Amino acid sequence: MRILGITIPDEKRLEISLTAVYGIGRARAKKILDAVKIDYGTRAKELTADDEAKIRKEIEAFTLEGDLKREISMNVKRLKDIHAYRGTRHAKKLPVRGQRTKTNSRTVRGNVRKTMGSGRRKADKK
Repeated sequence: MRILGITIPDEKRLEISLTAVYGIGRARAKKILDAVKIDYGTRAKELTADDEAKIRKEIEAFTLEGDLKREISMNVKRLKDIHAYRGTRHAKKLPVRGQRTKTNSRTVRGNVRKTMGSGRRKADKK
């Protein structure tokens, strides 16, 4: 089954496999399946063509994949253009939502370790 150019895994439960589409998480997948009255545990390979069409129709109501990514990047660009605090944090690749940066901002900064002991290797034994 393919939705928006994304192949939905056949072997996983539908509530999990729908999350392969960018913009659909577990909660939204459950809402979609509730709307079309399909059980969460159903596998994608077990669906009929009619069920697939219902799911596609329900999913098309949301902004997903490329459009969602474009919308998010435009929001970040707008923040940078108006020189908002959040925009400058995005530009500097630092945490945006008020987290501390003395420690614990490794993922945003790209796992940079600047302390002396962290990169040192033990001396070879002779």
